[in-house]
Amino acid sequence: MLRFFLSLPLVAVLSIWPALAETIASERVALVIGMSDYVSVPQLRNTVSDARALSATLEEIGFDVDTLINASREEVMETLDDFAFRAETADLALIYFAGHGVSVQGTTFLVPVDAVVQSNLDITTQAVTLDDFLLAVDGARKMRIVILDSCRDNPFPDVIDLRDPEVAKGLTTGEGGLAAPAPERGTLVAYAARNGEVALDGDGANSPFNVALRDNLSQSGLEISLMFRQVRDDVLAATANQQEPTTYGSLPGVPFYLAGSPEQREELSVADLAAAWSRIGPDQTTEMIAMAEAGDTRSMFGLALTKLNPDAPSYDPEAAAALLEKSAAAGSPEAQFRLGRLYESGVGVAEDWDRAVQLYRAAAAQDFSDAVNELGYFYFYGALGLPLDQAKALEQFQRAADLKQPEAMFNVAGMADDGLIPGLGPEDAAGYLYQSLRIGSRKVLEALMEKSSSFKLETRKALQAKLAENGLYDGPIDGDFGPTTRRSIRRAYGILEAEN
Repeated sequence: MLRFFLSLPLVAVLSIWPALAETIASERVALVIGMSDYVSVPQLRNTVSDARALSATLEEIGFDVDTLINASREEVMETLDDFAFRAETADLALIYFAGHGVSVQGTTFLVPVDAVVQSNLDITTQAVTLDDFLLAVDGARKMRIVILDSCRDNPFPDVIDLRDPEVAKGLTTGEGGLAAPAPERGTLVAYAARNGEVALDGDGANSPFNVALRDNLSQSGLEISLMFRQVRDDVLAATANQQEPTTYGSLPGVPFYLAGSPEQREELSVADLAAAWSRIGPDQTTEMIAMAEAGDTRSMFGLALTKLNPDAPSYDPEAAAALLEKSAAAGSPEAQFRLGRLYESGVGVAEDWDRAVQLYRAAAAQDFSDAVNELGYFYFYGALGLPLDQAKALEQFQRAADLKQPEAMFNVAGMADDGLIPGLGPEDAAGYLYQSLRIGSRKVLEALMEKSSSFKLETRKALQAKLAENGLYDGPIDGDFGPTTRRSIRRAYGILEAEN
């Protein structure tokens, strides 16, 4: 359980919902793009059928899907803007692209159908970047996935002068391939083939990667990291080891399931991480053991959590600590944070506050927001042997808030509203409150719905302006949180329709 050092009066969540006739924003959204009918480069045979087939599969397992076929760059960019806003109130945002892709000087470009490329400069101005896709999914509350089925033959071998070393250094050759990305933690980028390899079309209506992806996406109760591992194995088998899908980035240390009914997913994804990982089935546990032995830090972390569930037969805190030590040593901030908790409380290891602080700092150095927030708590109260230093505590809280740690965002908003943080005022407080709503903080929703007078008038007016700026509010900027403002606050949170 995370700690709050500030709190506004809380009201039970149930007091907000019963009077509302509401539609909650989709918890999982997807944008599927298929490009085939290119105007100036070779057309692709099955990218559109791949895109349509994946859209159907995603809809079947409960995604809210937008499908974009043979679109121009302008159409793609407009769609990405709309999708980014919807993604902010979703638990998971996924983008799939099937079409031509090329890398120039380390940047991956996805090519729309209207691109007319005469030089590498044309690629950079007429294509869409992987970074554009990553930005569009960035606001999702729990998980972000970008899948590129675009490692096909380079369509521009006669246009780009590969003899120019500055161009050739980061440009794909005629053999195809995309540059390795470096997505932020909590974001996964999946390529249909390894860097430098070509994704095969196969002999059927859909590519081997697309078939494997759809087959495994629809498996109910299959944890997401194991799902991508099975996709890889299936593609290797289907292509006689000629094509190996690969993933970059890291999933959060929370088990996540793409298929199954909402009730099934909720049952598996319980709030207690140790209990949640304990729900993994025996077959998947065997896979996780193999992945952990191969050095996968998330599998080490998940296995450790199964041994920290006192209600499970596998309960073994000492073994859990040993697994967390390996994962932490390999650089996993989730493992560093959780191991710090064990040293703080003396569970599975001898109590050691110095070691706990060391681990929290290691996780915080990787921008793991919970660890940053925890250090702020220790400095604020002078806990765990750290000196009482409220100035340093405020620095840590603000840093955690900027990393979108929900408790920190709530607390910094309250402190900015009270004028307790130099340089921050009502507009900053409103900004943190708005962001908190977008990432799904019920604590902020409760405070604004039931105790809005706890915030100063100028902060309330600034929040109304922020809501209006984002197309969620069209009333007066007067600080009065009447029905129109309250409806806008619910919309910002993700309640799309509501009646008073």
